[in-house]
Amino acid sequence: MILEHVTKKYGEHTALDGVSLELHAGELCAVLGESGAGKTTLLNVLAGLTSFEGSVSERVPCSYLFQSPKLLPNLTAEGNLRFVLPKQMWGEVRGMLAKVGLAGREKAYPRELSGGERQRVAIARAFLYPHEALLMDEPFSSLDLSLKKSLLELVAQLWRERRQSVVFVTHDVHEAACLAQRAVVLRRGRIVLDLPIAGEPPRDFFARPPEEEALVHALMSE
Repeated sequence: MILEHVTKKYGEHTALDGVSLELHAGELCAVLGESGAGKTTLLNVLAGLTSFEGSVSERVPCSYLFQSPKLLPNLTAEGNLRFVLPKQMWGEVRGMLAKVGLAGREKAYPRELSGGERQRVAIARAFLYPHEALLMDEPFSSLDLSLKKSLLELVAQLWRERRQSVVFVTHDVHEAACLAQRAVVLRRGRIVLDLPIAGEPPRDFFARPPEEEALVHALMSE
């Protein structure tokens, strides 16, 4: 997808200010920025969920993973995946749930699952839903470190298997450095850094890749 001079205003507030960005097929890209930088608005533009000025070309079908799992409480884990899929894909549901570590939990309802298990159901649903680009809005932000590490590794594994485009929003520099091939930093609705990150995701969660310093400076510089 290619964004050209995309601007989005909410009243007097400019969320995106002439953003131009090309997202490459099969790429794992992080979008960073402080609160109000325009990160979620950018995802919503990519998903076609909001109006804007400018243009987006070469659109592809998108799947969207929100910060909270947003599971339907009256459906089981298996039912939540089936709900969004054409019937001919239902045979893939149990395999995907097993892949995210939920074998034997297919019949559990969201209230019977832990927070981490609910997020795994949401990740399974997002990856299985037919798409060419997966958009994720801070999916790891409310997790403890151990769970965050395991879910970062899970997303990287699913991405390696499928090689679909992934764009994920985060305010956490370390998440971006661990998971992304490329990091884009937004400040006040404008791109201030577009940085490739060396190495194949996921990187060592306990290491500090050299790109982290550049991302921190981009986030904090005025």
